[in-house]
Amino acid sequence: MADAPEWFWTAVDQTPESASVMLDEIELNYLRWGHQGAPGLMMIHGHNAHAHWWDFIAPRYAVDHHVIAPDLSGMGDSDHRDEYSADLYASEICAVADAAGLGPETIVVAHSFGGMMAIRALARFRSRFKGLILLDSGIKHPDDETPKGPERWSKPKVYPDLEIARSRFRLQPPQTCENEFLVAHIARHSIDRIDDGFVWKFDDELNARMTATGDLEDDFKAITGPLALIYGADSASFSEKSAAHMKSLNDALEVEALADAQHHLFLDQPQAFMDSLSAILARWA
Repeated sequence: MADAPEWFWTAVDQTPESASVMLDEIELNYLRWGHQGAPGLMMIHGHNAHAHWWDFIAPRYAVDHHVIAPDLSGMGDSDHRDEYSADLYASEICAVADAAGLGPETIVVAHSFGGMMAIRALARFRSRFKGLILLDSGIKHPDDETPKGPERWSKPKVYPDLEIARSRFRLQPPQTCENEFLVAHIARHSIDRIDDGFVWKFDDELNARMTATGDLEDDFKAITGPLALIYGADSASFSEKSAAHMKSLNDALEVEALADAQHHLFLDQPQAFMDSLSAILARWA
């Protein structure tokens, strides 16, 4: 990653503290930047991702916030479960917030699958968090197709060495990304070493063990705090029509389309994304 810019190295040199909390005999890992007592900011990753997706973003906010990034169960360095559901993930989000000492003024920033789980969490625990910023995530318009993922991934592949494993990393859903140094950083933290070699950290049975989330429209309507959506203007996963549909469900929603960005918008346009996020946080302060 010799071609990575200075701002990236400045960010990732700020190593987060790693901690964990037990919930239902499952150990949940989370990362911490900043200091307890500052306004809380929780950053939730997407499907089959992990907390280190935020390594190059979280430090910008640690000056003024207590930033927490959990590994949802079945992903990252958290334990795997026999079954998964939106209700369980909502409970995990609250359990990590409690363990980390985040107060009720905490803002949640959540990408993709993590955004769906965050909607459930803020609807069920309305007084626990102040507001929610969704990233290319939310309630699809009824006319918009939702791409279906596989019921399960193929049999876990064991790679003989770390470099081969890293070279096999791909963004899901698939997209190009010019900022290869960001993808390389994420890939490095996506891999576990086992006796036979190297494997992906996520639970390949997660989809098969996940209870259908169902309709989240009522949950979204039930959120009473500040709401915002930043989506990629070029995203294949989210549309302007869906953004308008979400606005019709909850008029508190602020909407922004990030130019020249796809589903993984903060990989495509990290600086522009952080500027947009900072502006929202400033308005809500």
